[in-house]
Amino acid sequence: MLVYRAAPVTWEGWFTLAVVLLALVAMMREMAGPDLVMMAALFAIAGAGILTPEETFLGFANPALAAVGALFVVSAGLRDTGALDMTVGRMLGRAGGEKSGLARICSPVAVMSAFLNNAPIVAMMTPTIIDWARRRGLSPSRFLIPLSYSSILGSGTTVIGTSTTLTVAGLMIDADMEKMGFFELAPIGIPLAILGIVFLQLVAPRLLPIRQEPSEQLGEHRREYTASMIVEAECPLIAQNIEQAGLRHLPGLFLVEIDRGGRIITPVSPDDVIRAGDRLVFAGVVSTIVELQRIRGLVPASDDEAPAPNHPNHRLVEAVISTSSPLIGQSIRAANFRTVYDAAVIAVHRNGSRVAGKIGEIVLEAGDTLLMQGAPGFLRAHRNSPDFYLVSEIADSERPRYDRAWVAMAILLTMVLSSSLGAYPISVAAFLAAGALIVTRCINGHSARRSVEWSILIVIGAGFGVALAMQKTGAAAAVAGLLANAAGSLGPHATLALVYLATLALAEMLHHNAAVAIMFPIAVATAELVGADARPFVMAIAVAGVHAFASPVTYQTHLIVYGPGGYRFGDFVRVGLPLDILSAGVAVLLLPAIWPF
Repeated sequence: MLVYRAAPVTWEGWFTLAVVLLALVAMMREMAGPDLVMMAALFAIAGAGILTPEETFLGFANPALAAVGALFVVSAGLRDTGALDMTVGRMLGRAGGEKSGLARICSPVAVMSAFLNNAPIVAMMTPTIIDWARRRGLSPSRFLIPLSYSSILGSGTTVIGTSTTLTVAGLMIDADMEKMGFFELAPIGIPLAILGIVFLQLVAPRLLPIRQEPSEQLGEHRREYTASMIVEAECPLIAQNIEQAGLRHLPGLFLVEIDRGGRIITPVSPDDVIRAGDRLVFAGVVSTIVELQRIRGLVPASDDEAPAPNHPNHRLVEAVISTSSPLIGQSIRAANFRTVYDAAVIAVHRNGSRVAGKIGEIVLEAGDTLLMQGAPGFLRAHRNSPDFYLVSEIADSERPRYDRAWVAMAILLTMVLSSSLGAYPISVAAFLAAGALIVTRCINGHSARRSVEWSILIVIGAGFGVALAMQKTGAAAAVAGLLANAAGSLGPHATLALVYLATLALAEMLHHNAAVAIMFPIAVATAELVGADARPFVMAIAVAGVHAFASPVTYQTHLIVYGPGGYRFGDFVRVGLPLDILSAGVAVLLLPAIWPF
């Protein structure tokens, strides 16, 4: 049997291997976040003198790292303009059951994830799908794992779909390999996506649990309000009945009445049709009121029964009236609230119950909780005001900039075309797109900064440095020799399968970016040992690093749906492990056919 012998490993190589193994253990045991662990590993290697200062920080100057950061801003711009919300609304349409819901979620999400970072897509769609499922009496746990998996399947078809493929693309540039093409992964990514979506449609429903959300399980008390929403002319719900619009079984919210030009319709029938100018009166929790105001053309009514100010930077705020407040004993309209506080009251909660009636006529008392739509500076201006005991903003309550949605979509299309046609590298195209979104006011500077997942960027940048150390010290060659010898005389195809499975195993234990960063130099060294071209081995780690579904703690889209779906660790293993095996089998067969040895 042929035995491959690498050069003897120096102390630097053994030290690097030891640091990498310790990092693996730390991440598997969740002793700290992946970003802290990878930075600690990088600095330990640098502190031993194995990497120069320039080499230590070289990964943070990699174009792929910059592209990932810019793509976070691009995805946030599409979210803040409502472009993604509009897409989701059309996507779910009038799906009424589990099968039709899965069909309308999986394929469109996979397509979107090919061109947008999948984490923001899943984060944006999770509450929408929960809302949609609960309106129809379905368990959200039947849809959220397929949502996460679909986004991963689609992201493996282009170089920009996920930070994992961008990490591999950056490592290829560092290794002086021919750069990864925009659609180079498509010949293998598309078959795997089709296979995965068929699995999610036909097999996964037999494996998925039926669970309640944690808040439902706890039965927690939630503050309730009565709020009026005005249907404007551009609202997509116009001409739909209450059932079709999904307003009949809202989570924690009840449609009390419809005020149509002074004529009150109550109780509201599922067949009542929504018309422009209707004032819909809802009673329930603030979280669902936040979701309602994200519907285009559905605007909260304020104290004068007119739409509340529709400025994109305005957000929902809760404030509790103090015993010394001058508002006590005055109606909201008489207090001239909007002029004095630059905020519009849209609902009132008192003594554990909602306060009904027209907003402007409610006479305020000490301890009343006001739900308001306020200017961005309201919290800062009134946090310490004696008029209120407590002032707090409702998270993510800004209204989308729907008038800029098509601008954002045009910028995205331009970015994709310019990168795929070779006019700009993806790093430049992504930054130009992010800048264009800010200049055209699709997203403001604060939201752009907040959208960047800095922990992921740190994992990628540090991973580049660790990979360089493994290559420089011969540690990668030593591990490659073990893989090559394990395959024995079976040839490069069996060795490729081992590289794929090793990457898959790491990706199920670590953050996916860390897994491919560690395996990249090993894959290149293994290809050299068996006398094969390195490209199929590198593509193997890219595909394996993406298509890892069984662990909920190693990838951000899994973590996003874990809590809201009420899942357990075993739910991901039960659904994800068969998909891991299917994807691995197909990938190992296709890789040499697409990228010959």
